[in-house]
Amino acid sequence: MDLLKSRFLPLLVLVASILLLYFRTPSSDESIKRDCSLLSYDHFWVTSKRVVTPRGVTPGAVEIKGARINSIKEGDYKQWKLKGDFVLDYQNAVIMPGLIDVHTHLDEPGRTEWEGFSTGTKAAAAGGITMLVDMPLNSFPSTVSEETLKLKLEAAEKKLYVDVGFWGGLVPENAFNASALDKLLNAGALGLKSFMCPSGINDFPMTNLTHIKEGLKILAKYQRPLLVHAEFVLETENENENENQDPKSYATYLNTRPPSWEAEAIRQLKEASEETRIGGNAKGAHLHIVHLSDSKTSLDLIKEAKNGGSSLTVETCPHYLAFSAEEIKNGDTRFKCSPPIRDESNRKSLWNALLEGHIDMLSSDHSPSIPELKLFNEGDFLKAWGGISSLQFVLPVTWSYGKPYGITFNQLATWWSEKPAKLAGQESKGSIKVGNDADIVIWEPEIEFELDENYDIYHKHPNISAYIGRKLFGKVISTFVRGNLVFNEGKHALNACGAPVLAKR
Repeated sequence: MDLLKSRFLPLLVLVASILLLYFRTPSSDESIKRDCSLLSYDHFWVTSKRVVTPRGVTPGAVEIKGARINSIKEGDYKQWKLKGDFVLDYQNAVIMPGLIDVHTHLDEPGRTEWEGFSTGTKAAAAGGITMLVDMPLNSFPSTVSEETLKLKLEAAEKKLYVDVGFWGGLVPENAFNASALDKLLNAGALGLKSFMCPSGINDFPMTNLTHIKEGLKILAKYQRPLLVHAEFVLETENENENENQDPKSYATYLNTRPPSWEAEAIRQLKEASEETRIGGNAKGAHLHIVHLSDSKTSLDLIKEAKNGGSSLTVETCPHYLAFSAEEIKNGDTRFKCSPPIRDESNRKSLWNALLEGHIDMLSSDHSPSIPELKLFNEGDFLKAWGGISSLQFVLPVTWSYGKPYGITFNQLATWWSEKPAKLAGQESKGSIKVGNDADIVIWEPEIEFELDENYDIYHKHPNISAYIGRKLFGKVISTFVRGNLVFNEGKHALNACGAPVLAKR
């Protein structure tokens, strides 16, 4: 009997150990992972015939360990034995760095009836966006101080499905108060944003050139950007004439915000940008022009500033690349935004400027509101709230309207990931590289779909988007944020485990 015990006891211990290994109670870390991710593995591979890396598009395998990219193997991955817990083979789908949207209005706290962190970041995840940077206005109060940034962080807690950074606001109230701006930037604002025309928000007044220069001086110490809405109100010859025009006509609205407004603002910003050059008072700061619409004089001024050595970049938005004034029907206020969507010739010129590198990057300028403010019944372009709701659609929109221009996956990654990451100061995001955050989108560019009532849209108010009714190419399959599978085939992770992204002091 003792002999039998001595022989079988080790075997029983081994069997018990195996059973414990396979049927053990998950640790707290594993439970958190399962709630944050639709995939319970902490170490796995994603593979595809099309992986977009800084070197180009290649068949390959990306190893994800924890929150980071641990290794990348290029070539015929099906011939390799990949060490890890799990392999997700996406076949011919495209594996690309997650999109980074540096211009989003999530409207929380204060206006969650417009959007909010939960719905906005759910829409982002479904659209392949892995990081947003929230604008300081349209929420209430506006984010113009250390205290109001803390309110925003509190409001975002446990509501973020993707990572979210925050721009602070540069307004007349704080422009000459170095201490207040220091506190805002030390609290984690990734940079500052200002308007050169009325913003439409009472607690976010416009700045002038003197305010902007003061802001740049402060930002130089932190090496962070100042983003500017570049329209400067000029008295126009047809100002009185517009009062007698049909407010339901898009042409009436278009005439109220001519290209000369953008050009004058950018002319002033060109002067301010000279301070960012070597030897300037704001060397180390960076000037970024948001949502460029005018492709003529404004773009020429931007080129001159860049060629002169100014630290300056510019973005445009998919709606300026997708739509033209000629196609906007009377009363369809879904298309109202500022600066406005201009004519077809201008749209084509914007594409050319983007392809030639004169426009650096893209952003959504997702700016929703409650449907009532769009005045659909009245169709009054002059009184309706301006803003295009688009967050979930920017990848397929850019791809669909860029296909006739022959755009590549690497160009998409540059415009939507690499350069936005640099603007926001995120060295570990924006590309599929070893050591970077495992922020990845997997999508199928050949799949066509229609944005209609049967399509799952996660914006709070889907019907206000100008893209409803459009047929697009490019279906997002999966989105990973720091290794967590936060969206997969129409389903979100159980918990919102995105993180606030704050600037390092």
